[in-house]
Amino acid sequence: MSSAPTRRQRRFLERYGPWAVVTGASSGIGRALAVALAEAGLNLVLVARDRPRLETLAASLMATHGVQVQVIAVDLARDDHLGTIRRLTDPLDVGLLVASAGFGSAGPFLDADIASETGMLMVNGRAVLQACHHFGRRFRERGRGGLVLLSSIAAFQGMPYAAHYAATKAYVQTLAEALHEELRADGVDVLAAAPGPTHSGFAARAGMALGMALEPEAIAPVILAALGRQVTVLPGALSKLLSWPLVPLPRWARVSIMGSVMQGMALH
Repeated sequence: MSSAPTRRQRRFLERYGPWAVVTGASSGIGRALAVALAEAGLNLVLVARDRPRLETLAASLMATHGVQVQVIAVDLARDDHLGTIRRLTDPLDVGLLVASAGFGSAGPFLDADIASETGMLMVNGRAVLQACHHFGRRFRERGRGGLVLLSSIAAFQGMPYAAHYAATKAYVQTLAEALHEELRADGVDVLAAAPGPTHSGFAARAGMALGMALEPEAIAPVILAALGRQVTVLPGALSKLLSWPLVPLPRWARVSIMGSVMQGMALH
């Protein structure tokens, strides 16, 4: 069992508790965010495709932090995924959505498998849209809550050799920016988290070779600390290092530079 919550943790629990839904919770940033939320005392609904990994994480969080944890094994690319999530979460007093699920690809756009790219659009785009609409309405009705959307440093310009992935993250980024403005008067905080390369299963699935990369456990607390205080957070020094020097450049130059970087990272 964890020790008594700190004052900061109590404030977080009061504003965003008692339940949080975390998608992509079986690995990477989603898993690290789930752990950080359990440490803050929130009960969790963990969503991902891999039920055994979710159940292992759930057992660990319940034993370590004394929180309630439920799991939903579902593919967010499925048309009926939101109905599956709603059947478990509608009876719960959910105050926070962390939309962390997502995947990418690397290489020339025309060489990509269109079925996989369409699945990426469903997970990175449609699932985020539907979750924000559903839970955003719930949070507006209760007068408090939060939405954390996983963007990327790829969201701020086109990225050759990760063209579609960057486009999906640009969608997430602009959606979060707009909802931050729309919903703040309703007591709903919205945050776009835009990390750089991160050690997780993402790179292997995308076909990328990472050199420098962030650790999910290091950036999760930074992301949560920014909720309610910022519109966008670039967690970790690496995210800032890869983003800030490009800000003064015209957009076409940023696209060219990021394309060169991405071409060097692609394995295929």
